[in-house]
Amino acid sequence: MGKIIGIDLGTTNSCIAVMEGNEPTVIANKEGYRTTPSVVAFSKEGERIVGNAAKRQAAVNADRTVFSIKRNMGTDYRKKVDGKKYTPQEISAMILRKLKEDAESFVGGEVTDAVITVPAYFSDAQRQATKDAGRIAGLNVLRIINEPTAAALAYGLDNGQPQKILVYDLGGGTFDVSIIEIGDNLIQVLATSGDNHLGGDDFDQRIVQYLVEQFKQSEGINIEKDVAALQRIREEAEKAKKELSSALNANINLPFLAVSKGEPHHMDINITRQQFEAITMDLINKTVAPVENALLDAGLNKNDINMVLLVGGSTRIPAVQEKVREIMGREPSRNLNPDECVAMGAAIQGGKLGNQLIPGSTASEIILMDVTPLSLSIETFGGIASRLIERNTTIPTRHSQIFTTVGNYQTSVDIKVYQGERKFTKDNKLIANFRLSGIRRAMAGIPQIEVTFDIDVNGIVNVSAKDLDTNNEQSVTITSSSNMSEDEIERAKWEADIYGKQDETKGELVEMVISAENMVRTVSAMLKEHKKDWDKEKRKNIKETCSMLSKALGKTTPEKVTQIEAQQIRQAVEEMQYTLEKHGIKI
Repeated sequence: MGKIIGIDLGTTNSCIAVMEGNEPTVIANKEGYRTTPSVVAFSKEGERIVGNAAKRQAAVNADRTVFSIKRNMGTDYRKKVDGKKYTPQEISAMILRKLKEDAESFVGGEVTDAVITVPAYFSDAQRQATKDAGRIAGLNVLRIINEPTAAALAYGLDNGQPQKILVYDLGGGTFDVSIIEIGDNLIQVLATSGDNHLGGDDFDQRIVQYLVEQFKQSEGINIEKDVAALQRIREEAEKAKKELSSALNANINLPFLAVSKGEPHHMDINITRQQFEAITMDLINKTVAPVENALLDAGLNKNDINMVLLVGGSTRIPAVQEKVREIMGREPSRNLNPDECVAMGAAIQGGKLGNQLIPGSTASEIILMDVTPLSLSIETFGGIASRLIERNTTIPTRHSQIFTTVGNYQTSVDIKVYQGERKFTKDNKLIANFRLSGIRRAMAGIPQIEVTFDIDVNGIVNVSAKDLDTNNEQSVTITSSSNMSEDEIERAKWEADIYGKQDETKGELVEMVISAENMVRTVSAMLKEHKKDWDKEKRKNIKETCSMLSKALGKTTPEKVTQIEAQQIRQAVEEMQYTLEKHGIKI
């Protein structure tokens, strides 16, 4: 068995890690970054662009660029491009394939096996969809584990002393909180709670809304329906959010954002940390109830918690950290990198599953015990949700219960399976519906029907129903109508293989064009800045080569560049680099 990689498939950014010796190591992508944007773009020629290159070209190709697809996992959402509809699994698979290729470059061989993390509060359909995405990407998904649990695993590797920790995980699109007990080589999840639609994306959107409103007031222009302008604003909003984690104000400067009556209009707006906190405080307050619920389910209070771990990039927001201090009455730990610890924990689990850890080491001895996040029930007479498995039950688990018929001479029953915490099924989510036939004709209440729920280590559910009199049995592995059929998965895998090399090549071209455009802008600015202090010959040489590069770029855009154009641009870039080096200029 080759190396088993750990993947944090994030809403905003994804990360991969692998065990090197007995330590988890984060793998940088081919562009040199330790995280990869979870962004996929489609060019008009049909090529697919993934990661940094896709994010960079988003402003000029907004309607063909997909962000935050993780929020749609397990749903019937489809992204339509040029008449073709892509499922969330297919989009996610494109991201996973990019991560797989980066990992293969790092380990120097083929990577086929992976452990992938998901939010603790992901439903069965969302977990199944994540496994399908891995299969399409050419990965054998050995295990699905919860993100807070993976973070705790990474933490527990160096902090194995008995303690109870609370993992507060606020990522790009989801919020999870888990109460975890670390014992002697044992990491046991006691309870979990969360919100699958709360994360950094929501904070970005609040800034976007603020900027759009300010621009409307100052310029009299409503740009809510201008897709390209909104994408530019969204990019700056994300930068401003990050900047406000260390600074008290941020400036958003977007020249030529809109044109009205032939006149260009620019955005130049300052936003303070205080303003940012005011427009997002309700989002931060939404994290309080899940924390309290998790503590309640674990039978603990905040004084029983020895350590609070912050996970997810959004926990860098000062107001979020202050809220955690307020809720828990203690300073949260910063021992782990919130962007990388989940992938590291997944890599540790991968090393354990593949028996690739040094025998007798801390990592090899740790046992992981996770829980199911939501209760499972079947519908009984009157629309009652009769629970068979309560939320926060340790997995894997199996539970059976005897039911009977409600009608005389009933020969079949419909088994409707629900996930959720409400008393009536109409308020919960239907995740499966199947029929058990061949029941012996009898008066109501006489047949005995055994319903069994079986949840595996990935949190994926199997349900069976058996007539104990006739031994007729029917079972189903829970999938939702939004999940893909085997034929659809196989077709998607075939397409991923066909497009794989082509996509990689296109991504490199996009990166090269964007880099060249940035070089032209930087050198042009330097020519203006040093207009008086550079000698005439120096300015002439640099200006000529910059003009050559600008001419080579012409009117092409990153998503449209051809191989011939790329070669001309590449040559002009090399000439530009040579000229700058000759004059001792670094950019």
